[in-house]
Amino acid sequence: MTQGIETLGDVRLEPPGAVARLGLVALSTDLTLERDAMRLLPPDDVALHVSRIGFRNPTTPANLRAMLPGLSDAADLLVPGMDLAAICFGCTSASITLGDAAIDDAIGRVRPGVPVITPARAAVRAFGALGVRRIALLTPYLIETTEAVTAYFTAAGFDVVRTCCMDIADDRDIARISSDTIVASAEAADAPEAEAMFIACTATPALGLIAGIEARLGKPMVTSNQASLWQMLDIAGQPMPQGYGRLFDVPQRRRGAA
Repeated sequence: MTQGIETLGDVRLEPPGAVARLGLVALSTDLTLERDAMRLLPPDDVALHVSRIGFRNPTTPANLRAMLPGLSDAADLLVPGMDLAAICFGCTSASITLGDAAIDDAIGRVRPGVPVITPARAAVRAFGALGVRRIALLTPYLIETTEAVTAYFTAAGFDVVRTCCMDIADDRDIARISSDTIVASAEAADAPEAEAMFIACTATPALGLIAGIEARLGKPMVTSNQASLWQMLDIAGQPMPQGYGRLFDVPQRRRGAA
């Protein structure tokens, strides 16, 4: 005999703002960014909601541009009806190739008023917070994709004193670059006149290496994931973690995304 089901009353819900909610649109092939976010975002105070957008390797400008038509739909999947403190589009090379304005427009169509973060724009803000203008660039990308990275930072007013790339075509391979290779490449890409270095690509597994590279080079290091998560934490009003580079020592000012 089946017993009846009782309905319990007095169900109480947590207020909507009890947890800071952040959105992330990650590439379907990305293996690194979510893992890095788990290391930096405080789980009790921040909820990261992720959707994926289709991407086909290699990381050529043409393939990166092909993602734009699907970006609005991917952003629309991020917990509909719930407030988000910010949305990050987790691809450095695509945001540079497409342009920040195009990313803002695509996401803004479905989540109007929500601050939008791109890794390259977050890096620009990071260098501004660190007070540096002369930078060296290291990318894992092909040469044709790296050229756009140099142009982006030059247009943003930086003196790019040196640019190096690893000439890797597949972002799944980028996610498997060894720690020794990243450290050695950063040392090789440095220039005496550079005040800081940027390591590009959200797939690059560099987050845990930043402090050690800074100690070797004697200057700040900014990476795509570090800068993006730094800005996401800042917008959400969360405390900054320690041990992941000098950037997290910069006083918080709620810089926002605009």
